Amino acid sequence: MAQIPAGANRPGQLSRQQMGAAYETRARAWLEGKGLQFIAANVRERGGEIDLIMRHQRVTVFIEVRYRRSALYGGAAASVTPAKQHTLLRTARLWLARHSGSFDTVDCRFDVLAFTGDDVEWIVNAFALPT
Repeated sequence: MAQIPAGANRPGQLSRQQMGAAYETRARAWLEGKGLQFIAANVRERGGEIDLIMRHQRVTVFIEVRYRRSALYGGAAASVTPAKQHTLLRTARLWLARHSGSFDTVDCRFDVLAFTGDDVEWIVNAFALPT
């Protein structure tokens, strides 16, 4: 993997954006090792972004990647709040519509890949689709 440059304001440290990109790259490789197939990364739609979109067998998987240095304030998985979940759902709905689909016609789920320190937690079906 290519070396990631240090942040401009903090020599020797990655910026927040660089750190996020590094963990999204790590998440993609980790999930591909688990059998998922890459579709897209950093998908932006009006009002939101989805870190990774992958396919797991016949299921389209929308993945939120989170990183926290420690679990002191609840860890990475705890940072996916109900408001963030709502944003992810809305963004996925727009992406599906742009690709001739909907929650009714495409089998999909929402996963979280959380990096807390050196621990990796894959939460499959982290939250449900609206009914």
